[in-house]
Amino acid sequence: MLKTPTPFQHELEMVTLEQLVPKDHLLRLIDRHISFDFIRERTQALYCADNGRPAFDPVLLFKMLFIGYLFGIRSERQI
Repeated sequence: MLKTPTPFQHELEMVTLEQLVPKDHLLRLIDRHISFDFIRERTQALYCADNGRPAFDPVLLFKMLFIGYLFGIRSERQI
């Protein structure tokens, strides 16, 4: 069956998180006042340095769960 071609995208819009997240947002306030770097130090012994696939950053994983808790998101897939 012959299909009609879909229209091409002729315009590109560049958007950054800085533009999307308001300056007075709760997450910006938390990021400004809390350093989560201690998580990397605490979990360093749990990760293998030379075997297996590269791991996700434990700070990123913690922040994802923290955001889910703050905004009542119960599923990790929804985060």
